[in-house]
Amino acid sequence: MLISALPFAAVSASQDQANDQTRRLVRQIMLDERIPGLQLAVVKDGQIVLSEAYGLANVENGVLASRDTRFPLNSATKAFTGVAIAQLAEQGRVDLDAPASRYLDDLPMAWREVRVRQLLAHTSGLPDILDANGLLGGGSEAQAWTAVSARPLEAAPGRRFAYNQTNYVLLSRIIARQSGMPYERFLATGQFSGARMARTTFGDSYDLIPDAATMYSLAPRATDTADMPPRMSHWFYDMPPSLWAGGGILTTADDTARWLVALTEGRLLGDAARARMWSAERLPDGRAGPWAGGWPVLRASPDLQVAGIGGARSAFVVYPERGVAVVMLTNLVGANPQRFIPRIADFYAPAATIATPSPVGRPSPAGSPR
Repeated sequence: MLISALPFAAVSASQDQANDQTRRLVRQIMLDERIPGLQLAVVKDGQIVLSEAYGLANVENGVLASRDTRFPLNSATKAFTGVAIAQLAEQGRVDLDAPASRYLDDLPMAWREVRVRQLLAHTSGLPDILDANGLLGGGSEAQAWTAVSARPLEAAPGRRFAYNQTNYVLLSRIIARQSGMPYERFLATGQFSGARMARTTFGDSYDLIPDAATMYSLAPRATDTADMPPRMSHWFYDMPPSLWAGGGILTTADDTARWLVALTEGRLLGDAARARMWSAERLPDGRAGPWAGGWPVLRASPDLQVAGIGGARSAFVVYPERGVAVVMLTNLVGANPQRFIPRIADFYAPAATIATPSPVGRPSPAGSPR
């Protein structure tokens, strides 16, 4: 009995040490970066081994962040859209190599040869429906769509990588058309429900969403003088429903971690569909582009690293060959938590210790952007 207990004790001690190192690092990061509130979740071999909340969800009213606080994923939502398209492809309702015009018959003539996979990987060459001031023209969603539809391609489809939101407006329409239900309902039934994501919803900082963290920024205000020291201010962002597929989800680190476990255990996608979704789109010269099917590819091989990164304040990174995933959500624009996630992942499984590759949810036998 003593012999059989030793391996578990060793693993537990190692995990406790990793958790302690992570807690110390997170507290230091929050201090150094002036991050008001933060949620963290770590997945190891299919289990959430650490899930904690730190700091304030709302500074001015002293509201503490909790594990139930909702944080926006912003562009990390695109990973969920990638899963939705991969699910439809697995069901035979979408062909990733087909032109988007097979599913959308109202596309401008110049756009009709853009492939579904090129929309996912930002190699479509389409013009962006957003500019520095928001929706094109500063008007309604319909006006912005009219404006962007009149613009020519910026590059031949598949020719180069260029991040833009038009791609995910079209993917949302394809999902609705081929699933027979609105985009948000297809995600709720096909992903949120199966992964037990009870705290996940859609919206932006203008919507009245219970338990939503207030967003902040240290960026200078337009009226600040050049020598004004950084000060914390409110940050507001507008995410109309037509753009939800590119950045509309609000969720928790717990919900996101449960989703990652469900994904990597094969409960949302089969192994082959997931592998294709995480394979970087190739450029004409044969090089791998920076994105796969809705996911930035931080590293292809060895030690595959795929991510969701959004709003310069939320991120999750999956390390399938290490059996690790890390979720970090904050309410400070400019925190860029993807900078710190690799250090946390190393606490649980350093890259140098990789043995036999395996998905996050299964121990190995050796066991923009915006």
